[in-house]
Amino acid sequence: MTEENTQPLIGHLIELRKRLINIILSIAVIFLALVYFSNDIYQLVSAPLMKQMPAGASMIATDVASPFFTPLKLTFMVSIILSAPAVLYQVWAFVAPALYKHERRLVTPLLVSSTLLFYIGIAFAYFVVFPLAFGFLTHTAPRGVTVATDIKNYLDFVMSLFLAFGACFEIPVAIVLLCWIGVVEPADLKKKRPYILVASFIVAMLLTPPDVFSQTLLAIPMYCLFEAGVFFSRFYTPKQNAATELSTEADVQ
Repeated sequence: MTEENTQPLIGHLIELRKRLINIILSIAVIFLALVYFSNDIYQLVSAPLMKQMPAGASMIATDVASPFFTPLKLTFMVSIILSAPAVLYQVWAFVAPALYKHERRLVTPLLVSSTLLFYIGIAFAYFVVFPLAFGFLTHTAPRGVTVATDIKNYLDFVMSLFLAFGACFEIPVAIVLLCWIGVVEPADLKKKRPYILVASFIVAMLLTPPDVFSQTLLAIPMYCLFEAGVFFSRFYTPKQNAATELSTEADVQ
């Protein structure tokens, strides 16, 4: 490798290190700002279950260190989620110089929409799915069985649902990206609507608790988001990109 090739590589590595440090610092700042409220954050996250539990019932901690470490773990996860805009900005700042002008115009809406969709998915799980799912699960306990959920197991359960719903709400962005790079075409996706509908219920069955309410509440939004992705993908087809690039080059000349 020649010296001319080494210099750009070193510059990219230095820039990458800078962006990674900024990401770590953003997460650390948010975590330090929230760590004092760790117990309050856990209480907020556990509220959907506590409202559905029988009178006098409460959550338990089967591990000695769980009352201390579980809220801290939750706070760290919340810090990562809240720092998503800053993380995406650092990623964008690192890759933007390598993109064409029209590509930067197309990528920016994708970054913003992906962040908003992830947050909307989490909010949908918290405000809509959790009350219905926990209401069903707590009221189906056999007679004589007291519902007393372990705080650590509850955190693992709700975080898996948060990530599942947040990821599923990224379907439009995934479809747009696939159409943009030419892997699929919007016309082909329209023909596969019946299969996508069935697949939505299968995925929902695997990601949600074993009750029909939470499965349906995930499957229906997934399919609607698929339709939204198909609609917006027509603006990101390779043909559209090529035409935009030609017009951009003409403007430059």
